[in-house]
Amino acid sequence: QVQLVESGGGLVQPGGSLRLSCAVSGGAISPYVMGWYRQAPGKQRELVATISSDRSKKYADSVKGRFTISRDNAKNTVDLQLNSLKPEDTAVYYCNLKRFNGNQYWGRGTQVTVSS
Repeated sequence: QVQLVESGGGLVQPGGSLRLSCAVSGGAISPYVMGWYRQAPGKQRELVATISSDRSKKYADSVKGRFTISRDNAKNTVDLQLNSLKPEDTAVYYCNLKRFNGNQYWGRGTQVTVSS
């Protein structure tokens, strides 16, 4: 059974930084696209960033230049570095694994709150 566990969220002031980590168990991540999504109160879950098996990356326009996604296949982890945080980045952040057959797996999320 594939399980994803996010960590690293918290309360940070505007302009601050956080590093989120997603640890995956129950299967190797190396062949698959990994992603981070977020959901703010009252809004739909949205894509933040993805990283493919060849380490090509995609970002939402709202986070380009501020967030960086990375993966460590040996450790079976995916990280998201969040810099220059804004209040509108406040959300629950979810890790995602997408297999070739379309099956997706989600973590339970980690809360990021940006406030002074």
